[in-house]
Amino acid sequence: MPIANVRGVTINYEIVGNHGPWAVMITGGRRAYTEFVPLAHKIAVAGFRVLLHDRRNTGASDIVMDSDEVEEATWANDLAALLKQLNASPAFIGGSSSGARTAILFALRHPQAVRALLLLRVTGGAFAAGRLPENYYDQFIRAAEQGGMAAVCATEQYAERISANPKNRERLMGMDAKRYVAIMRRWRELFVAGAHHPVLGVSEAELNSIKVPTVIIPGNDQTHASASGLAAHRLIPGSVLHQLPITDQEVPLIPFPDWAEHEPEIARVFVDFMRGVEKKAA
Repeated sequence: MPIANVRGVTINYEIVGNHGPWAVMITGGRRAYTEFVPLAHKIAVAGFRVLLHDRRNTGASDIVMDSDEVEEATWANDLAALLKQLNASPAFIGGSSSGARTAILFALRHPQAVRALLLLRVTGGAFAAGRLPENYYDQFIRAAEQGGMAAVCATEQYAERISANPKNRERLMGMDAKRYVAIMRRWRELFVAGAHHPVLGVSEAELNSIKVPTVIIPGNDQTHASASGLAAHRLIPGSVLHQLPITDQEVPLIPFPDWAEHEPEIARVFVDFMRGVEKKAA
């Protein structure tokens, strides 16, 4: 897969499709882009170029932990730089879960680079606010405090990143464990500060300020309850809501690959929406 140097960080990416308007799809959590490859192909066959990338600290991209901003803001700024390198701006910006938060922050920070937002499985609510700090930060803070950076490298999430990019082990082992803990605690603090909003990490005023066309497909687990997607729809002016034929489940998380049966409908909704935006702009 191609790589790019983005703001001093090596970013792993893939472009699915070879013609048409640019669209970006950003995966959730800190997962690699690979789980979106099937969806990207379904969108690309309709005449779009879909950019997938491993955000810094995910997948096969570099682990570089030196930011004092919430992670999604850093990812949004990295994406803006990558799109500029690829001469792909403005683009349709989409994502699921933390990818949806990144897409929203991208629109707030780089409005000139956005044609429309494609939001999937929006995160919010008390359950997500309670679950995600442990998933993103607390478990790794404990590992570093109890066993240093070797223990961090041994966790499942970091072991996956090291397997995808072996140089990441050297980067992690070269970090002082106390500095790592300080960064993670700062990121946790920033994350928790935005956890009370209807859409996690984004204020109502920020959502109200979004001017670009937006389509929202809600999730159906406790981390991505449909209520969060409905809240985003209510707060983003002029947004379009599409609800899949699903009901909310009392489970912490439904992995995106388990939504495989819904991908044709998701792709159709996004493609039709993007074509509508294109038609209005013509």
